[in-house]
This record gives sequence, C-alpha cells and structure tokens, in this order.
Amino acid sequence: MGLRTGYKQGTPSWVDLGTSDQDGAKSFYGSLFGWNWDDNDMGDGSFYSMGQLKGKSAAAVYTQRPEEASQGIPPHWTTYITVDDVDAVIGKVAGAGGQVFMEPFDVFESGRMGVAADPTGGVIAFWQPKAHIGAEIVNEPGAFVWSELITDDVDKAGKFFEEVLGVGVVSQTEPFPYTMIMVDEKPVGGFMPKSPEMGQMPNVWVNYFSVDDADSTAAKAESLGGKIMVPPMDTPVGRFAGLTDPQGAMFSVIKMNEVAP
Repeated sequence: MGLRTGYKQGTPSWVDLGTSDQDGAKSFYGSLFGWNWDDNDMGDGSFYSMGQLKGKSAAAVYTQRPEEASQGIPPHWTTYITVDDVDAVIGKVAGAGGQVFMEPFDVFESGRMGVAADPTGGVIAFWQPKAHIGAEIVNEPGAFVWSELITDDVDKAGKFFEEVLGVGVVSQTEPFPYTMIMVDEKPVGGFMPKSPEMGQMPNVWVNYFSVDDADSTAAKAESLGGKIMVPPMDTPVGRFAGLTDPQGAMFSVIKMNEVAP
C-alpha cells in the first residue's frame, strides 16, 4: 500500500472538499471510492469528515463556510502542500507576486496552515503538520494520487513555487506540454497549460484519485448524480476522466499505467 508517515516540503499531501451538501458528498464519494467516515466535531456544531480507506485517512469533506457561498464560490476541492514553516512561506507570497488569502493560523493540534494564490490566481493551501500529516494512504485505488494547476501562465506559476517553496520545476514539450514540480528530483505535482476549449474557466488546482477502471468509475459517478466533463481518454501516464460531483465540485480519476509505491 502507498502508506505515508510524512511529506517533504513542496509535496501536495492532503485534499479536502468544501461543499454545500456534506451528507450528500459523503454518500457520493463513499460509494465511488469505498471511503468510510470519521466525523470530527469542530466544536461549533460542524464536522470535518475524514474519508478513510483501509483504516487510513485519504481525504476530507466539510460544509462550506457561509461567507464563501455568499461570495458565489462554488463547492470545490482544495489542495494542501506540505511546508516546514508556513509563516516563512506565507511571508514570501507577496514578494513572489502572489496574494495571501489567509494568514497562518493553528488548526487545533493538527497543524498550522495558510492560504494563498499564485500570480495566475490558482488558490493553494500550505500545511505545516503537527498531529495530522496529510493523507496516510495515497497512490492506490480510492486514494489521492496527483494534483495539478491548470493555468494560462505556466512559467509565471512555476517561478512562484520555485521562489516560495524552493522546489524544482521541469518542463517538457513531448508527448504533450507539461511542467512538473520536483522534490528531491522526483515529480510530486504539475502545471497544465489551459487550452482554448476551457474558455473562461478560472486557473485552478485539480486533484486526481486513483481508480482501477476510469471508464466504469466515470459511469458510476454519473449514476450517482455526478457529471462527466471530460470523457475517459488515454494519456501517456494513464487513462483518466474529468468529473464533477452532484454539488458541482470538479475532480479527476485516473487508472495509472504505473503506480508509485
């Protein structure tokens, strides 16, 4: 299994969903990925529901904050990148051309986080772990496997993350244009150039979940009330599909050709 006990700085390590219908989202993703749920009381009447796979934390779902909904922010998945010192990282954001949305704050005993946008507008969370390392299981069916920023300026985004995180950035043109975030010379995430077909879609991080069969998973998602936005297709790294859940949050699934340990 792809079990984890920690992540190095610059590595996407956790994903959670802010949604308008927490119970509906739990039913959808539980059926789709086989997650069981550990509901953590936040002390204000709300719950942070950890989706568990084989007894390990895989992702989470929570009810979207009222102020987000009032601003017209739709249900969405958030990507968290592990950092050693979130205050230091957030302190570099403005100088690198980004925008700070949330200054660093403690999340109980779980960790410390801040939220920012890179210069192209992609919103990302930075996570300094304490009791919660992020996903305890990755890279196997039902678990998180990859995050990528879809952006109209890959170079600008890449320079931002190089500056604030100290990661490497490597670009390729074949078999398709793609830029990878490198930690210890290993790819941990990527940047995808936005295509004309994407129209006015904002620059956004998209999370991928590993599956045994992209076609059957896409069909099941549709039967559960989701939508197929990008029909299953083959890529050099695997067969994937772009989906939305019943509340409209966007995510992708992929049957990887090679599964990382």
